[in-house]
Amino acid sequence: MTAIGQPTPGFGSPVVASSKDAAPTIVHLSAEYSPFARTGGLAEAVMGLANFQVKAGATVVVFVPLYRTVRDFAPDLAPLGRPIRIELGFRGSEVRFFREVQPAPGPKVVFVDIPEYFNRVGLYGEGGRDYTDNARRFAMFSRAVLDAIPRLIAGPVLVHAHDWHTSLALMFMRSYGDLQQRYAATPTVLSVHNAGYQGHFPKEQLNDCGIPPELYTFRHLEWYDRINFLKGGLTFADMVVTVSPTHATELRTPGGGFGLHDLFRWLGDRFTGITNGIDQTLWDPHVDEQITAHYTRDDPSEKAKCKAALQRSFGLPQRRRTPMFGMTGRMVTQKGLDLILNSHLVWNLDAQFVFLGQGEKRYENALQALAAARPRHVGVQLDFTDRLEHRLMAGADMFLMPSQYEPCGLTQMRAQRYGALPIGRRVGGIADTVEDDVTGFLFDEFKAGALDWAMSRALARFSDRDQWATRMDTAMGRDFGWERSAERYSEVYRRAMAIARAAR
Repeated sequence: MTAIGQPTPGFGSPVVASSKDAAPTIVHLSAEYSPFARTGGLAEAVMGLANFQVKAGATVVVFVPLYRTVRDFAPDLAPLGRPIRIELGFRGSEVRFFREVQPAPGPKVVFVDIPEYFNRVGLYGEGGRDYTDNARRFAMFSRAVLDAIPRLIAGPVLVHAHDWHTSLALMFMRSYGDLQQRYAATPTVLSVHNAGYQGHFPKEQLNDCGIPPELYTFRHLEWYDRINFLKGGLTFADMVVTVSPTHATELRTPGGGFGLHDLFRWLGDRFTGITNGIDQTLWDPHVDEQITAHYTRDDPSEKAKCKAALQRSFGLPQRRRTPMFGMTGRMVTQKGLDLILNSHLVWNLDAQFVFLGQGEKRYENALQALAAARPRHVGVQLDFTDRLEHRLMAGADMFLMPSQYEPCGLTQMRAQRYGALPIGRRVGGIADTVEDDVTGFLFDEFKAGALDWAMSRALARFSDRDQWATRMDTAMGRDFGWERSAERYSEVYRRAMAIARAAR
């Protein structure tokens, strides 16, 4: 197999010098990476961080499964060397590695091809059900990447795993004899994007996932008579990051730690929160080619045209001064759909509401019923598109985020950039990025009445054009770029390297 660190066609100059003293290549392992494979914020967060790291001068390689969806965005792929065979749990699979023939500037993306596990319609499941072999799928992906790294990358590396899907890579590195020796001095970081998803599987799958039985203990991967992938990653990581400072605090509490609060506490200062960023060149109403009209913080007047276009596309009356609330994302319990569906104002207010996104069938049906009951006030679009998301941000006056919990959230940052003031619960990244009655409106209790109270405060400001203009101006001027988190990630990496050196 040809190393990325050599002058392989399409990869250009060597990734890093071979010297052991060279800065390590940052290696991201992720189940999602935008635009190739995306179901939520994970794909964009990893992509945004990796892109910024490259701009800052780092060498970055991202490993992602070669799903069927990848070829929708990268139809022309080139192999990286010969196939290799990976044995896991007394069963093996042939694995191949690919790159784009004409890669875009930025991180080098390596697609891990295991057709029997990833050449499928969905990323994690179909028809509302998870694939029954998800444990082995992502165990195989993690194990294959660890075999590929020394073949494809010259010089030292830092392994940065993301969420439960890749957590086993850290366990493999510290518990398999050959990998222990190979990665003895390799620092590791685990990012927890959503601790509500931990990778719970029957203990009968231990062998199938290549998990040594001696690690199936309360201290490592055992979880109420089941395997917990995320717990295993937390146990073996040198440093752990979640995606906002407030959420890091929440995860240390019984009410916010999803059962892992004691483990997050045990990590001590090896666990921190760093707020995600957004690509501010992509989310900019001044140059956004996907919206009806361009506008700026200094002159937001053309936003009215975007609002009219959004009203037309959702079949709503074009009423300029009627407040318009937008919501986009996964329609699931976490996002606070129960509060919206039980809101007195949503059912009775002379305002307009537009909802964009797919999710649990019960919420999709309930939103469609709401639209049928209030056809002049409510519009619903279940087929999510990036273009429509941009148009919703540009056209809405306010943006609903009544989340049950929100580790970081990206949409409240995008919304502020477009002058759509968020109305959200004071949790996680929403609390860290929205200033109450300055750039948005926050509430605390997870109750429909609390949401209505925040909406009422927003409407009072909206009725006064000067007060609303002031808040729009402040929101649109906020900086949510990755630069603000750069030094904090650098410090996490420095600490991980120090911990790895000390343990060598």
